[in-house]
Amino acid sequence: MGDTTDGSTAAQRAQDDPRETENRGLLGRLFDAFTPDDDEGASKARALGQTLPGLARLQDLRVEDVAIPKAEIVALEKGAGLADIVAAFRDSGYSRIPVYDETLDTPLGLLLLKDLALHYGFNGHHEIDLKALLRPILYVPPSMPLAVLLRKMQAERTHFALVIDEYGGVDGLATIEDLLEQVVGEIEDEHDTEDEVNIQRESDSTMLVEARTPTEELEEHLGFALTDAEEEEEIESLGGLVFLLSGRVPVRGEVIAHPSGVEFEVIEADPRRIHRLRVHLPETLRDAAQ
Repeated sequence: MGDTTDGSTAAQRAQDDPRETENRGLLGRLFDAFTPDDDEGASKARALGQTLPGLARLQDLRVEDVAIPKAEIVALEKGAGLADIVAAFRDSGYSRIPVYDETLDTPLGLLLLKDLALHYGFNGHHEIDLKALLRPILYVPPSMPLAVLLRKMQAERTHFALVIDEYGGVDGLATIEDLLEQVVGEIEDEHDTEDEVNIQRESDSTMLVEARTPTEELEEHLGFALTDAEEEEEIESLGGLVFLLSGRVPVRGEVIAHPSGVEFEVIEADPRRIHRLRVHLPETLRDAAQ
């Protein structure tokens, strides 16, 4: 998909249009820094590297170091209706969502919120031709250096890439924001909260917990361990712990018991992953919890 394209085309367009030169900002300078085709380009790369020391990280890190894992990808099935599509954009806060055939390992393309709005708006229950709106997806291996991914994103004019494993399955996704955060630090957009809370205490006996919450964080609140040394090697989040206890992705409303006596009630989940849980503490453990 245009793998041979380099940064010269974009640079030429910027020279032809002064307005584009003004608007390119940091992203444009990053593209130039990683396409130094001449002495002038190399000089710009060195200068930008002095301004942004994090620039070198794009050479050192690989896609797998920043990619969002497959379990956290928000995606749509090709048969989704308008109401479900709008809900997916609204609930996730994303402006780009991949669309798949039967599973996420068979992606069809990328749906942009602006394309949906221009063609169908956000109201009504009419049938939509979802496939007609899809844009091509950039596919990259997890071992690709971030600097190479940045160049490919520029060549393909996209801010989104699916990470494909050695067997052709989807392993995760990476966005232009993920790359920029390696250079300038974490980027907060209008969908980020200033102080994101993973654990909310409801009462002496219950608390609402995001499934992505690290088990160590919840254990600090509870005052006791939920995993043993062996399990710690395999489990990173509360959702992973509940999945291990149940042996599958539990459905909404299901209650999973922990050997300690704690119970995990599934508040939000879809067929692929758990989103939110309510933790029920037995009376004998309430004093230890913060």
